[in-house]
Amino acid sequence: MRHTMPHDADVQDHDRLPLQQQAEGPETLPYTPPVMAEMKARAADPVDPVDPPEITVLQRMLSATTGSLLTALLVTPLDVVRVRLQSQNVSRPRVDFAKLPANFQKIVASSPTAVRPTDLGVTACCREVFFVNANSEVCLAGPKAAQAETAAAAAVPDCAVEQHQKKTINSTVDGLRKIARNEGISTLWRGLSPTLLMSIPANVIYFTGYEWLRFNPESPIHRATPDQYAPLVAGAFARVLAATAVGPIELFRTRLQAAQGQSAAGPLRDTFQGLRRMVQTHGIHSLWRGLTLTLWRDAPFSAMYWWGYETVRSQLTEARERRRGRDLLDLDGSRRVRERRRSQSRENHRATFFDSFAAGSLSGAAASIATMPFDVGKTRTQVYREAAQAGVPTAAVAEEQTMGRLLWHIFRTEGVAGLFKGWIPRTLKVAPACAIMISSYEVGKKVFRGMNERARERKMNGA
Repeated sequence: MRHTMPHDADVQDHDRLPLQQQAEGPETLPYTPPVMAEMKARAADPVDPVDPPEITVLQRMLSATTGSLLTALLVTPLDVVRVRLQSQNVSRPRVDFAKLPANFQKIVASSPTAVRPTDLGVTACCREVFFVNANSEVCLAGPKAAQAETAAAAAVPDCAVEQHQKKTINSTVDGLRKIARNEGISTLWRGLSPTLLMSIPANVIYFTGYEWLRFNPESPIHRATPDQYAPLVAGAFARVLAATAVGPIELFRTRLQAAQGQSAAGPLRDTFQGLRRMVQTHGIHSLWRGLTLTLWRDAPFSAMYWWGYETVRSQLTEARERRRGRDLLDLDGSRRVRERRRSQSRENHRATFFDSFAAGSLSGAAASIATMPFDVGKTRTQVYREAAQAGVPTAAVAEEQTMGRLLWHIFRTEGVAGLFKGWIPRTLKVAPACAIMISSYEVGKKVFRGMNERARERKMNGA
């Protein structure tokens, strides 16, 4: 059985209409466009009738910062694994065997069945295997080195296989275990500081910007965009602003997480030096390298995320209202949105947390999977070392091509699986991250709104 809302009581309690209009009843009220009605209501009452009492920008920032801290602590290890998974197949320069030590060339040449792969190189990974000229540690790290027939080369596969197994990540759990065992558990939180440094301004711009674009009557998106499409447009615009503002920090964080080493001191120094060389060679604008791919990923992600979040949470709110005997489906679009937000502002902390957590996790997971190819392309572009430093022609490196060519190259060489490489750790990161972030933000706003309400009551009683 459907119930209609008690309009008179609702107008008295919440809309705070003038007494003359309350006496006339809702059926005598002339039709007013939704935007004009909301603007008149705001002008008549300094307290927002939709979201009373309004919280300050500082309070929104504190709510976003709390969510950012909790999110970063919990999901940074998964982000490190995701970056390692996506970057371990980044293009590497071919080896010029003519420049290798003579003894090393003899070892390789002594086996006619040994194959020289493109990633064959000299490293310091096998100090205990053999020495060249008693002062250079080298390791034959080719995948087919096991075919070597000489005694000297026969010792190489053990090292190569061991090092390959240590550094190759096959799954999320495998990555967590190998990184913690080989590089220390603190490596799983590598990049946490720039993550926190990035999250504060990014979330202030992102969340505050979204709410202004979505709900403020002065916003062009609020005025010109139909309500069902407003989350898509507002979410995309807010993300573009936030991603552009923190682009250099995002580049630094991604490169730092992709760096491999026994401690954070070496990779940190190497990352700074690499960025400095990049700026000297390509200019300050190179700090926004990968921004186009970032926006290709983040703009549609945010559009889908906010649309999904508002849709799911609206359904949860309306279902709760129906159980209370109030059906919001009988209202028109604009009034339905206002009543829904008003109902959400009256929810207790537990209901707010549950609804926002569920809506955030579901919409975040769906948006994460849908935009996964752009995340792969973004990571490979940012992690790739400068082709000029490696002596590789720029045109021969996929990571130096346009976004479309790069994604096509990945699809052609690695298939669909290559475009979705790392989707499990990314989804495991994004779903709880979105849930924790939005629920912390919404609960934080509710706490501050209650504080403001009590402060206003004390001020009125004191007056």
